[in-house]
Amino acid sequence: PKGTAQPFWKAVHAGAARAASEADMEIQWIGPENEDDRKQQIDVVQNFIAGHVDAIVLAPLDEVALVAPVELAAKRNIPVVIIDSDLKSTAQRSFVATDNLQGGRDAARELGRMMGGKGKAIMLRYNPGSASTDNRERGFLDEMKASFPDIRMVSDNQYAGVTKQAAMEASQILLNKFGGEIQGIFCPNESSTFGMMRALENSGLAGKISFVGFDTSGGLLDGLRAGTIQALISQDPFDMGYQGVKTAVAAIKGEAVPERISTNLAVVRLDNLDSPEISKLVNPDLSGM
Repeated sequence: PKGTAQPFWKAVHAGAARAASEADMEIQWIGPENEDDRKQQIDVVQNFIAGHVDAIVLAPLDEVALVAPVELAAKRNIPVVIIDSDLKSTAQRSFVATDNLQGGRDAARELGRMMGGKGKAIMLRYNPGSASTDNRERGFLDEMKASFPDIRMVSDNQYAGVTKQAAMEASQILLNKFGGEIQGIFCPNESSTFGMMRALENSGLAGKISFVGFDTSGGLLDGLRAGTIQALISQDPFDMGYQGVKTAVAAIKGEAVPERISTNLAVVRLDNLDSPEISKLVNPDLSGM
């Protein structure tokens, strides 16, 4: 995984464990605590190669920095399946992930509708080098420009950083500068969304600005119920982990595997939060970890 601290990765782990159990395979779940430790993730992959594992399932925290170790694994005939965030390489056997461009477009359509197609908005980016969130941000901005030309993005070049604390501090700076004039906010992942949620609460702006975030941890769902967040774009991290390991097992057996496998996306609002379909998506079974 990119990291182990965020709830998203716990759901990925649970899905991976389910697939491993079904295939009678052993998995080793090792990753950096936070999503900015490129060296540690590179070291983990290199240690897996040195340990002659049968396959690697990897969520690269940097689309360039992890290319060399993945290509080394391929040269050693260790199949690699990339999940969550793309890699600038062709050495991997398969890529299992959310359609992140589409997720960004969905967020823009939801926020634009809430804003009535006019006004001012900000987007707080996540972290440089993360392909998944880069695509969400690009999809959001492209859709805003195409579908809501009367919405002006007054800030879209600031980064939250990889921790909730850093995200809250970056969010507070933006709200101090723009909080009195904006009608909409978008954040592209769990930690940036959580940090912005806390900054809105601390600034007395909770519920006064339309806010669309990404991912569905327990804390973010609480924010949705409280009205601080109006919508969340939900991935399916459990299925991502499940499909990642399932595809790796097929590659170990010499079977042909799809080049690209897309996992689920859904827009979660208060009015559909308790539906069976959304409830299953946002409350994955973590018992198998």
